[in-house]
Amino acid sequence: MRARISQLSPAHVTGWSGHRSVLSQGTQTWETRGLGSEGISAGGAAEVPLEEEPWHCLTVSSAGTCARVCGCNETRMLERLPRCGKTFAERMREVAVWKWCDLSQFIVFYESFTNCTEEETVVVGCYWPNPLAQGFITGVHRQFFSNCTVDRTHWEDPPDEVLIPLIAVPILLTVAMTGLVVWRSKRTDQLP
Repeated sequence: MRARISQLSPAHVTGWSGHRSVLSQGTQTWETRGLGSEGISAGGAAEVPLEEEPWHCLTVSSAGTCARVCGCNETRMLERLPRCGKTFAERMREVAVWKWCDLSQFIVFYESFTNCTEEETVVVGCYWPNPLAQGFITGVHRQFFSNCTVDRTHWEDPPDEVLIPLIAVPILLTVAMTGLVVWRSKRTDQLP
């Protein structure tokens, strides 16, 4: 069954570059798209089946403006994010495995991956980053960068037998040099 949406008046179109409204009837959802003030007449709206539109979106209209209000569709986000991971994996095949820990070798690919995850997350109405997207990104990190841990050297003080001479020798040399300079300056003053 096709839902019929009433015709648009020119007042609805003035100043808009386009118009979009959604109507559900039964199990079918239809969308009316206006072409904008330059391409729409008083009755020029077109009805098209709405397939990609998430079920959780509303079109809110007030004072001549139209804002789309959506919630986060986590299911669609989890369906879309693997596209980004697949593209990143294909690009990482171009980099030798032993270079995977050198960020300069794949920074452009990683930036594209990050941008892709952000876009796919925002498209389905979710904020970025979010726990599910971070979990996906962490999984990609485990797949490619698990062997890139940095071995940090644990610094400790040397034993006291070494540490005490390392501290005492410079102190004693400083005192000895100061005494030598003072003794030398007194001796110069006593010469005729």
